[in-house]
Amino acid sequence: MPSTSSPGKPTPPSAPSEPYASVYRRSIEDPEGFWLEAAAAIDWTEPPTRALDDAAAPIYRWFPGARLNTSVNCLDRHVAAGQGERTAIIYDSAVLGTVEHISYADLTDRVSRFAGALVSLGVGRGDRVVIYLPMTPEAHVAMLACARIGAVHSVVFGGFAAPELAARIDDAKPAAIVTSSGGIEPNRRVEYLPAVAEAVALAQHRVGAVVAKHRDGFEHSLDSLDRMRADVGKDAGNAPEADTRWVDWDEAMAEAEPAAAVDVAATDPLYILYTSGTTGSPKGVVRDHGGHAVALAWTMANIYDVGPGQTMFTASDVGWVVGHSYIVYAPLLVGATTVLYEGKPVGTPDAGAFWRVAAQHGVRSLFTAPTALRAIRKVDPDGALARGHDLSELQTLFAAGERLDPETQGWIGDLLGVPVVDNWWQTETGWPIGANPVGLEALPIKTGSCTRPTPGYAVEILDGRGQPVESGVEGNICLRLPLPPGTLTTLWGNDQRFIDSYLSAFEGYYATGDSGLVDEEGYLFVMGRTDDVINVAGHRLSTGALEQALAAHPAVAECAVIGLADPLKGQRASGYVVLKSGVEVEGETALEELLAELRAIVRTSVGAVADFKQVAVVDALPKTRSGKILRKTMRQMADGEEYVVPSTIEDRSVLDALVPTLRTGP
Repeated sequence: MPSTSSPGKPTPPSAPSEPYASVYRRSIEDPEGFWLEAAAAIDWTEPPTRALDDAAAPIYRWFPGARLNTSVNCLDRHVAAGQGERTAIIYDSAVLGTVEHISYADLTDRVSRFAGALVSLGVGRGDRVVIYLPMTPEAHVAMLACARIGAVHSVVFGGFAAPELAARIDDAKPAAIVTSSGGIEPNRRVEYLPAVAEAVALAQHRVGAVVAKHRDGFEHSLDSLDRMRADVGKDAGNAPEADTRWVDWDEAMAEAEPAAAVDVAATDPLYILYTSGTTGSPKGVVRDHGGHAVALAWTMANIYDVGPGQTMFTASDVGWVVGHSYIVYAPLLVGATTVLYEGKPVGTPDAGAFWRVAAQHGVRSLFTAPTALRAIRKVDPDGALARGHDLSELQTLFAAGERLDPETQGWIGDLLGVPVVDNWWQTETGWPIGANPVGLEALPIKTGSCTRPTPGYAVEILDGRGQPVESGVEGNICLRLPLPPGTLTTLWGNDQRFIDSYLSAFEGYYATGDSGLVDEEGYLFVMGRTDDVINVAGHRLSTGALEQALAAHPAVAECAVIGLADPLKGQRASGYVVLKSGVEVEGETALEELLAELRAIVRTSVGAVADFKQVAVVDALPKTRSGKILRKTMRQMADGEEYVVPSTIEDRSVLDALVPTLRTGP
């Protein structure tokens, strides 16, 4: 069916489109030559002689026979080139009010010593290490130390409950866990040690060692651990003395001998990252060393336009894929400076936090989630807090993680006066599927679109039968195989599950699970998950299009639309909106007028076919910690179905507060 979206008009182009077009064409027609050329940006101990190994298709491998060390590419080679004093990490803790600059030489020393500590605990090449840390430099150190010795890290978002951590321990079977006293939120401290102790007791797999970094101000420490371990072990039914060594980070570092870098195959696994919100056995995305390094280095130059000595601020968390790629690995691969921000977009101390960080540290590229931008807009709709900072160094704002609605995109673009690039990707892909390649060529921007498919990704829109659709027609967004380097190579320990989950719906394609369209100019519009498409009296409607219409109302800060069961029409659309800070709706009459305006704007934008009648004003929307709105959970609750609250939920009380509205209807 034709899209119900309203693609925005393009801004004037900054240059002819031939460079992007020719590069994209070459990446699809000659991936072998294209990626071997890109591989020149990486230092290899055994350079690749060919790019793609398709012997086990549909499971592919990149750069077979090549060898390298990712840690050396992120650290040692820059020091050897005389750049040891360049800043690698700016650790800006808004919750502590501190800033620390860590040079490449200092970071290399820390990483090599912690790698030595891991080796002394029996960790070696191919062993797994679970990392459960807050946004502190120890996260970088632990991840790069694993890469240095060929161990496979699996970062679990700090604050996950013990049963979720235990499930990942049993799947990854780590030799060690690296953790900390806890994480700091604006109004509370999250204790990590009790969760780790409980998870170790709950897991069937026995963990050899736990290394814990002490932080002041927390109730629990290694000194108080014995009684705590006994209590949780008794509750879990396991012996508390489960042969797990508990080691203090600082003591281990003081005693460790620096570890030399281990040569690994390009096809060896670098890390496992479990997708959020899984049920049953966790789904561990596997990333390799060689393809990962090549792809990320390419994106820094060609998408994010950040190079040696320049600063990138990715406002995410190391526990998510954006943090893995663009807080830790990609900036360091190219010798840039990465900002490690421990804070929130609002509340640490206010909605000007991002602008303060960008100005103070001379940020060239800022990468955040649309949810964060909407949170800032809700509190500071006029952008007054941005105007007090010198943002002249900022060249581009990137957004990913949740659909960037045109209203938010226009608002932040006008406020900052820089291009706002919506880039779309997934945990599984590790880097953008669609983006404006501003480092290669700044293409015209269309609001509501992530611009064009990124070189390397053969994007096609297919109908339910697997047939390509015409331009402007919405369908299933699929990626023709093989996927480019840096994407998932398989699921940990389960090739068949990888095939069944991603490669079986459409033969010869990776199914993204998202719906969208490509317009007549080749621009990609991602409208939402395929299960977010609702069917109203036989008309398939994208919830993304309905949300786009609601977000256009000047009073709306953010919104969500879900499809509820309807005995007559199959489904009906139901909307929930959060108002901007300062918007007052006093009395029933004023509220009804606002709701009528919201219904009218959807009718005008989408059409009467949407039959949009239900809409409510709510205080907040339930989200995961990475900013994704829990639409599926909301729909299940509203329809009276059984549901499981995802372990990744940011604030359970928001969902609880919605129950009366969801179950009675707006």
